[in-house]
Amino acid sequence: MNADTLPLLELVQIGKRFDDPTGRDAAPAVIDQLSLAVAAGEFVTIVGPSGSGKSTLLNMIAQVDRPTSGSVKLRGQTILEAGTEQLRPGWQCQIGYVTQEDNLLPWRRLEENILLPLKAQGRLDAAHRARAAELIEAAGLKGFERYYPHELSGGMRKRASLVRTLAYDPPMILMDEPFGALDAQTRVQLHGDLLRLWSLKRKTILFVTHDIAEAIALGDRVLVLSRAPARVIAEHPVQLPRPREVDRLVTLPGFAGLFDRIREQLR
Repeated sequence: MNADTLPLLELVQIGKRFDDPTGRDAAPAVIDQLSLAVAAGEFVTIVGPSGSGKSTLLNMIAQVDRPTSGSVKLRGQTILEAGTEQLRPGWQCQIGYVTQEDNLLPWRRLEENILLPLKAQGRLDAAHRARAAELIEAAGLKGFERYYPHELSGGMRKRASLVRTLAYDPPMILMDEPFGALDAQTRVQLHGDLLRLWSLKRKTILFVTHDIAEAIALGDRVLVLSRAPARVIAEHPVQLPRPREVDRLVTLPGFAGLFDRIREQLR
């Protein structure tokens, strides 16, 4: 298999077991022999029951935690396995991570927050500034570059967080329920914003959510996890056409049937 046909991201029989703080008993596994692959440019969503280890899975891919067994590969290269001694969060800026919090620095203006990773990497040149400006405009944030985070709405802060990750251009982006704390109307708007931003360069995204409709609306594929110890128990290609008008997807043929199949698997 040559480099062009390798998945961008591959998890091989990943397992995770947390230590019992008392040291008396073997803690139950949170994730067990979970394998998946994500192709370059693919938008894959993951749903699973509460407590099924979805966030733990992303933490291991991002190298803020290590697996108990198995390995993580990026472009065919093993970047993390159970015996890895030193974690390297973000793996050389190759993996971006958008969490549930926007994590904007309150003392920096919006544009400064967005450009901060590029500045830290020593890559803040004219081309990257232009790319950031393009993303800021596409996200509807043009005119707010000099605003501080507390002067922005929750939805605007979340868009700024997305733009900040896209601006430094990691090939792999992880997203952990980034819209979970927002109201329904704002979430629908941000779904459209995310898809529009994604379409600019077709970044590879692995998106965790508990919302079935959100998983279908965004993804090329939906992966369903079992209860802990988590494994992938189903995979659903999403055949809905792109570009997608998220607020109208529920009326399209195939949406309701796919929603019901996933819901049944999560019970």
